[in-house]
Amino acid sequence: RRLRADEETRLLTAIDSKTNNPWLKPIVIFAIETGMRRSEILSLEWANVDPTRRVARLLDTKNGEGRSVPLSARAVQVLEVLPRSIDGQVFPVSAESVKLAFVRAVKRAGISDLHFHDLRHEAVSRLFEKGLNVMEVASISGHKTLQMLKRYTHLNVSDLLVKIG
Repeated sequence: RRLRADEETRLLTAIDSKTNNPWLKPIVIFAIETGMRRSEILSLEWANVDPTRRVARLLDTKNGEGRSVPLSARAVQVLEVLPRSIDGQVFPVSAESVKLAFVRAVKRAGISDLHFHDLRHEAVSRLFEKGLNVMEVASISGHKTLQMLKRYTHLNVSDLLVKIG
């Protein structure tokens, strides 16, 4: 599922208004901007991030193959304000605490049926809407088959109307 019209704003506002997890907002924005899985975000280490070149190198992915993820200007902005942790993790927080904080924020925002993994669907769809082709999006997202990539792609009809004139 994709984020609806104002859901990103509502979610980020809900996170700002009350959360015990200071990592949640940067993680949510980073997920939307990169299309990375939660596990990939949480295992990311500073040694594998180059904000100057705007790239993050993932060594451990779901399909077992590493990949480089280009970072948008917004993703780099998120990284620039984060403190550097001693253990080298970019986001030194557990998957469980992110999951719980996300569920609470979604509820506070009054959003129904939104899961963290939906942010990956949103990111993939936005990459296509920006004009990237199938191979470029697959390279960023790490999808190996067109069938899987299609499952993550939910294009906006109004954007398609603009393209066809």
